[in-house]
Amino acid sequence: MPRRRRLRRVVEPPKFRGYKPYGHPGRNRSKVELLYEEYEAIKLADYDLMNHQEASELMGVSRATFARIYESARRKIARALVESKEIITVFGNAYLEKNWFVCDECNARFTIPAAGGNKYCPMCKSAEIKPLRK
Repeated sequence: MPRRRRLRRVVEPPKFRGYKPYGHPGRNRSKVELLYEEYEAIKLADYDLMNHQEASELMGVSRATFARIYESARRKIARALVESKEIITVFGNAYLEKNWFVCDECNARFTIPAAGGNKYCPMCKSAEIKPLRK
């Protein structure tokens, strides 16, 4: 029986739900699902310029596991670019470091401070917010 998978820590969810290729009709095309932990691995290694050991410690996984997550993310992004496929983000096997919310009106993603207790979107002041989870 295999070991149970550990959840990967994600500091901040992606600020997008997906990307579509420009200038290419997307009819009858499959989508590439980029997991939150794959997005986090790309962000830490390529955007924040962390080495794999530092990034793996931040995500709470081993260096080898981080390398597998990173490689999977790179392959998915490359496939989406070469085959003109849409990229969508999905929750995956991760947990968010803070309690994140999404607004149904403007799609903003934000946290609510523990002291605040304000249940309104900071961007459009809508009360139509929900927790950002699976």
